[in-house]
Amino acid sequence: MAEIQTLIEMGFSKERAEKALAVTNYKGVEPAMEWLLAHADDPAMLEPVGAQTAAGSSSSEPAAPAPETTADSAEAKSFKCDECGKILKDQDEMEYHAAKTNHSSFSESTEEKKPLTEEEKRAQLALLEERMKQKRKEREERDKAEALERERLRIKSGKELQDARQRLQEQEMQKLVEQRRREKIEDQKARERVRAQIEADKQARKLAASGQTAPAPPVPAPAPVAPVSNPSPAHKVTYDQARIQIRLPDGKALAHTFGAKEQLAAVRLYLQMNAQEYAQQDGFKLMTTYPKKIFTTEDYDKPLEILGLVPSAVIIVSKGQ
Repeated sequence: MAEIQTLIEMGFSKERAEKALAVTNYKGVEPAMEWLLAHADDPAMLEPVGAQTAAGSSSSEPAAPAPETTADSAEAKSFKCDECGKILKDQDEMEYHAAKTNHSSFSESTEEKKPLTEEEKRAQLALLEERMKQKRKEREERDKAEALERERLRIKSGKELQDARQRLQEQEMQKLVEQRRREKIEDQKARERVRAQIEADKQARKLAASGQTAPAPPVPAPAPVAPVSNPSPAHKVTYDQARIQIRLPDGKALAHTFGAKEQLAAVRLYLQMNAQEYAQQDGFKLMTTYPKKIFTTEDYDKPLEILGLVPSAVIIVSKGQ
């Protein structure tokens, strides 16, 4: 295993590396190193490599003589890297060294790899502790940098969301301002038509008071009329809408545009929906001043164009029964 070779490279024996990995449930090199450092003073862990094997051999029966071997194989105790000269304990250590350094030339050696002295062990442990501290520091710095990046992205996304909401609010405000501007223009036009009709009423009353038998016809509300070169009685201008102003007894006024073919009942319904004092009562009447007319129950079913309320008219609300 790669973890075992890493621990062996750091100076631990194979048995100790295997034990450390087994105790830490094979979670990696770093937990194994921490366990080895924590048990560095354990007498069982400080025994030289092969001590347990030698003790077991001395307590058991004498082993049978090994088969005959050549002189070269009996003397080979380790492997040596021909490129860097490093002494390697066994085949696993040689393979790990080759994978780590890309060296490919090895030979058997009669030189035995000496175990670390107590002073070398302490130096190796101190070096391992320093490496672990450095790794912890790097991991903390990396976690801190990742946390900062996540916070930066969160702030950025929040700002983008806030900007989008602000743009949407500005667009809605612009739409509202434009709608109010159009309504003011419509109201201004309606007031002008009402003033013209009132002025016509005044002129008619003056002529009637002066004793003239043929009063001038009332001035109609201003409406665009297409010029014709040869006017004909059969040609008549038609309107699709009726601008109705509803005057309440308290002096307030409501204005709304209805379809020319809508019934007078639609005006009554609009009054009840927009004036709370008329929502739940029927004891009021609708009338016009010029020509003076009080609308009856039958008139509510008639279109506005039939009742002469097109293109504009003023309807007065009376609370009388």
